[in-house]
Amino acid sequence: MAQNKLTATQVKNARHEGRDYKMADGGGLTLFVRESGRYWWVRYRFGGKERTLSLGTYPEVSLAEARRQRDEARELVERGIDPVAHRRAERAATSQAVANTFEAIAREWWETIHQHEVVYSHAERNLSRLRRYAFPPLGERPVQAITAPELLDALRRIERQGHLETAHRVKTLCSQVFRYAIQTGRMDRDPTQDLRGALRSPRKKHHPALVDPKEIGPLLRAIDSYSGEPQTRAALQLSALLFMRPGELRKAEWWRIDLEQQTWDHQPSKGGDPLLIPLPRQATELLRELYRVTGYSQYVFPSSRSSGRPISNNTVTAALRRLDYGDYMVAHGFRAMARTLIEERLGWPTQIIEMQLGHRVRDVHGRAYNRTQWLDQRRQMLQEWADYLDTLRTTTPDREPAGQQPLQPAPTNK
Repeated sequence: MAQNKLTATQVKNARHEGRDYKMADGGGLTLFVRESGRYWWVRYRFGGKERTLSLGTYPEVSLAEARRQRDEARELVERGIDPVAHRRAERAATSQAVANTFEAIAREWWETIHQHEVVYSHAERNLSRLRRYAFPPLGERPVQAITAPELLDALRRIERQGHLETAHRVKTLCSQVFRYAIQTGRMDRDPTQDLRGALRSPRKKHHPALVDPKEIGPLLRAIDSYSGEPQTRAALQLSALLFMRPGELRKAEWWRIDLEQQTWDHQPSKGGDPLLIPLPRQATELLRELYRVTGYSQYVFPSSRSSGRPISNNTVTAALRRLDYGDYMVAHGFRAMARTLIEERLGWPTQIIEMQLGHRVRDVHGRAYNRTQWLDQRRQMLQEWADYLDTLRTTTPDREPAGQQPLQPAPTNK
């Protein structure tokens, strides 16, 4: 069968003349001229049947390219492979490869898992870290093909910029993506397991916090005299009394607080279990006073600029700076202050304090405690803590008041 009968000029000048027509090049290659455009086809026989393979449109596919694809199709037929089935398999493999790139799986993990397990701001920060540090070097790579040295090279780039903690965070995020890929059958092993000790350890930075009772009294008096917005002063005071995470405290909503029952129905961030917080007398009084000021808003601590949103992440820490405590105390420092003194000075068991901090607490059998667990003990603990702060506010004792003996937690081995 004669081949290559057409010329490039003939193909270029082919125009629709009121009817569709074909121009054969030989070997099954045909240019089909229609009103909508010029299309390349190649016809072949496979399994006793005539079949047609579309090669694309002219001029996107030139005459030379159309001939190359025709010759490839005929070679496949000679090898016993159907060109149409071969193309479908290639497209499926390409589609699967795109779906199995690191970026595709990372985004799938973020959308289906991660954003539902952590607070929105934390999820967004992690996605931003992946976009900035992981997707450029690894995003288009098939996840199964990523090796430990390749991942280490990407992490070392972050390390060379002096961002040691970020390098470790990105490594952890990559590990979560790899584990998700393993769980969904697209990867066999997590390469981060081979990188233990390969990155320099960042220096641990602790939040500035006062834990000396002699220093806490002046701080509390300074907070009471704060002359800024009343919701900011109340946020400072409740930070000391309830030691919640700053991001959780600032987003507190009135509908979750029951001033009659003196409870706060709270959902901790970072995947913590729901927690019913008993309010000590001092906190209840503060909230009742604050309700007269901000009760019109959804939020307990609305922004002074808009009642439709809470105070910012930095409000409490900025207020501490205004009180000249910026070098000694931040909003998160109230948690460290309470964690240290409630255990060391008031003698409460660690697990009750940890539960009140919103950390996951399980018994020896691995069972999670429910939202009301140790409610009476925690109520007594928070009341003792509030009374202890009142004592520090008015005096600077050399030794702490005796207080009442805390109730012991219920046995967990029954």
